[in-house]
Amino acid sequence: MSDVRTYPEGVPSWIDLEHRDLDDAMTFYGELFGWTFSDASPADMPSRYVVARLDGREVAALGGPVDAGDSATVSSAWNTYIAVDDAAAVVARVEAAGGRVVVSPADAGDRGRFASCADPDGVPFRLWQARAKPGAQVVNTPGAWNFSDLHAADPAASAAFYTEVFGWSVDDIGFAEMIRRPGYGDHLAATTDPDIHARQAAVQVPPGFADAIAWLAPVEPDEKPHWHVSFTVADRDATVEAVERLGGSVLGQTGTDWTRDALVRDPQGAVFTASQFAPSQSGA
Repeated sequence: MSDVRTYPEGVPSWIDLEHRDLDDAMTFYGELFGWTFSDASPADMPSRYVVARLDGREVAALGGPVDAGDSATVSSAWNTYIAVDDAAAVVARVEAAGGRVVVSPADAGDRGRFASCADPDGVPFRLWQARAKPGAQVVNTPGAWNFSDLHAADPAASAAFYTEVFGWSVDDIGFAEMIRRPGYGDHLAATTDPDIHARQAAVQVPPGFADAIAWLAPVEPDEKPHWHVSFTVADRDATVEAVERLGGSVLGQTGTDWTRDALVRDPQGAVFTASQFAPSQSGA
């Protein structure tokens, strides 16, 4: 087994946040999730980029202007990166499927190669061709990334686009549309998570859940289509209290058959979900 978490092509592998005030963002997320930060800013660039770690392992990143006075053009939002083997080949598929390339493939030092794209509805997403840095090294644990979900204006059309580009499968499992990258569960079992199949069978998750990489949902009224980031938390209610104490706001709280969730806005406007796995407390 490997200690390094790797991501096959088509699996979301990294998230980062563009923020108006990077120092404030570090304070908020550091206290909320227990993150520590190290500088990874590109040389000779008018921006800062810091990598967040949880228990010493890379979990996400935050970026922003060097000078807070340059923040007027920054719209605070979380970005989702999808792993690819060849960024140039994938941007060609994006364009062929009706999407748009916003930033052509470019090197990010020795970490990897990235590109910025938009789907046919204009929803931004990014590509990550890993080199030294394969992606998030801790996920699905309190304080770490859980899922990125696609909130789409036309879910069927969005499913067709991403399936053409990445080879995804989209399954209607009754209460939600589950996006799968076939074979991902077996990849995890062979690398960093040998018990995944047995563990999931014990809690009777939906068939194919080991391959799940995201969820697909229609947008709510007055909601713009976007890729939406969720973080795992140990206790939703305690997280809600911490968000408000740190200057954020709670936009809503919901429960499902499996989770207790809170929709949160950070002090600079970036929105995300805090999700507690609680299958015995559905609807709470």
